[in-house]
Amino acid sequence: MRLLIVGSLEGHMITAGKIAFEKGAKVATVDDVDQAMASLRTGNGADLLLVDIGLDIDKLCKHLDAERFSVPVIACGIGTQPSKAGDAIRSGAKEYIPLPPDAELIAAVLAAVTEETTSLIYKDPATAAVLKLAEQIAPSDASVLVTGESGTGKEVMSRYLHTKSKRAKRNFISVNCAAIPENLLESELFGHEKGAFTGAISRRIGKFEEANGGTLLLDEISEMHPRLQAKLLRAVQEREIDRVGGNQPIKVDIRLLATSNRELEEEVKKGNFREDLYFRLNVVTIEMPALRDRPLDIQILADHFLGKYAESNGVAKPEITPEAMTQLMQHHWRGNVRELENTMHRAVLLSRDNLVGPEAIMLTGSNFAPAAAAQTVVTQAPTSTAAAQAYGGGQPSSHPTSPNVGGSEAPVDEKLVGRTVADVEKDLILNTLEHCLGNRTHAANILGISIRTLRNKLKIYSEDGTAITSPGNMSEHLSPSV
Repeated sequence: MRLLIVGSLEGHMITAGKIAFEKGAKVATVDDVDQAMASLRTGNGADLLLVDIGLDIDKLCKHLDAERFSVPVIACGIGTQPSKAGDAIRSGAKEYIPLPPDAELIAAVLAAVTEETTSLIYKDPATAAVLKLAEQIAPSDASVLVTGESGTGKEVMSRYLHTKSKRAKRNFISVNCAAIPENLLESELFGHEKGAFTGAISRRIGKFEEANGGTLLLDEISEMHPRLQAKLLRAVQEREIDRVGGNQPIKVDIRLLATSNRELEEEVKKGNFREDLYFRLNVVTIEMPALRDRPLDIQILADHFLGKYAESNGVAKPEITPEAMTQLMQHHWRGNVRELENTMHRAVLLSRDNLVGPEAIMLTGSNFAPAAAAQTVVTQAPTSTAAAQAYGGGQPSSHPTSPNVGGSEAPVDEKLVGRTVADVEKDLILNTLEHCLGNRTHAANILGISIRTLRNKLKIYSEDGTAITSPGNMSEHLSPSV
C-alpha cells in the first residue's frame, strides 16, 4: 500500500501518516495539489491519496481524471465539516475522515482499499485448483495471461500472483487498455517528454518505468490497437522502452501480466492481435472459472459480502434464508462475482427482521432459471417499511389497490401493479441515494450502475422538479450540471 498525504492540517495529517506507516503502508507527503500531481507524474505512484479538505480537491480530482491517474481520494478535515465534506464527495473523493485521526478508522480505510484489490475468498475445488497453479508459478518471472469472463476476478488473481512473487515488496501497476483511447495509451505505457505533443506540459513517467522492479498488469490487452502492439512487443522482448518524444532508450525490469475476456487465439486468427506478441505473453495461462462453475464459492462470497456491507452501512449482519440461497445458486451470474457483490449489497439494504429472504435478492436478467423461484420473488415482495420504500419509495400509488382483508395492509406487489418501470426505478434510485446520505458513488455501486448513468438519471429527475438528496443528508434541487 502506497499512501500519499497531501497537505498538513496542523500536523494531524502527519499523525495519520504515522498510523498508516505502523499498519504497513509506504507513506510520502507533499504540501499541495500541484506537488501531488508532480509526484505522480514522476512515477512515484500511489494507491491512496489522503488530502487536506482545505485544499482544492475539485482541482485535484479533475487533474487525476484528465491525466488518467486512477487513485482513490480520501478527504480529511478537523472535526465535522458537513458542507466541505459534501463538496469533497461531489468533487470525487470517496470518503471523508475527521481529524484528529482515529487509529482504527485509518486502519479500516487502508484495509478496505487493500481488500478491494487483493481479497481472494473461495471454497470451491475449481477455484482451489486455479490457486494451486497460481502459487506454483508466482515465484517465477514468467509472463502470465489471465483469462475469463468479465467479473470473474482476473485483476484480483493478477495481484495475488504479485503478492506471492519475489517482487511483492515492489510496485504493482495496472493499466486498463480498454479504458484509454489508443492515441493516449502509448504515452500512458511508455511516458512522454515535455512538449512531445499538444498538452504534454511536463515530462510524464509511463507505467513501464513506474513498475520498474515490480509487476505490470495490462488489463484487457485484447483491446490494444495493432500499431501499439508492435511497440509493446519490443518492450517485452528487449525490456527496453522509448518515451514518446524521447531519443534515449530506457531499460526496465518488470514482470508482465495480461488479462483478456476474449479468446486471444481467435483474435490472432482474425488479425486483431499479433501472433508473436501472443506467444510472448502466453508463457502460462490461468483461466478464471465463471461463478456458475464454482457453486460453493457463491455461498461463501455471499456471506462475505453480507458482512462487508452490513458493517459499512452500520447494521447487524443479516442471515440468508435457504430460499434466498436457492435463488443465488440457480442464477446464471452473467456478471459473475461483480454481479453477486452488488446483489448482496442491495440485499443488506432490503433485509427485514435481520433476514435476507427471496424478496431482498432482486436478481435481474432473464437467465434466472426456475419459474417457481421467479414466482416467489413476485408473491413474496417486501412488506417491511425499509423494503417497501426501496420498491415503492414510500410514495402513495396513484392507482387503486385491492381491498384489504381484516384491515391488513395490501401486499407490496399489489402496490407495484399499474406503475411504470421508470416510476419504480426512480423511487429505487432516490431511496438508495437517500440511504447513502447523498453519496453518488456509493449509491451507484449499490444499484449496479455507473456513476455517469446515475448522474444522468438524477439530472432528469431534477429537471422535473424532484428534490434530490445531496451529500450530508440534505435535499436540494440539482442544477442541470449534476
